[in-house]
Amino acid sequence: MEKQKNYILGVYDDEDVLLKGVTKVRDAGVKIEEVYSPYPVHGLDERLGYKRSRLPVVAFLFGMTGTTLAILMQVFMMSVDWQMIIGGKDFLPYPTFVPVTFEMTVLLAALGMVGTFVVIEGLRPYAKPRIFDLRSSDHLHIMAIDLAINKDMDEDKLQSVLKDSGAVEINRKDFE
Repeated sequence: MEKQKNYILGVYDDEDVLLKGVTKVRDAGVKIEEVYSPYPVHGLDERLGYKRSRLPVVAFLFGMTGTTLAILMQVFMMSVDWQMIIGGKDFLPYPTFVPVTFEMTVLLAALGMVGTFVVIEGLRPYAKPRIFDLRSSDHLHIMAIDLAINKDMDEDKLQSVLKDSGAVEINRKDFE
């Protein structure tokens, strides 16, 4: 059973103010849980201190798995399982393996990335999404600050830090 989570939300209406606000809030010692935006904001990941994603490494590993499986499958089929001697051609015609190998590589890389993303992000069919503010999918940027992570600051101090950073609105949101 998950306990109740309490958040302070800073609402921003301009992405430039948001970027400066993220820097000001982090400089004040506040740990930001997430920023929700209706569109990608260039430079936001760096300001939040996010590391580069390892998803390309996962894609490469799944792609190599697809390549290996495709070549092994075709070699097995053509030389072991169902040998066909047609016009004196070789049992292992490697040039004809290229399209199948390419397609299997792309297929496994794509499915592997999607599966990895779904598992990492916890996108389960029964998961209840946390919607902080419906306007974050329309025109506003929402900065969510978890009160449990920022125990050393009281709620009034957090609100004043958000107000000083340029937030046009400050709300409290509680989830069960």
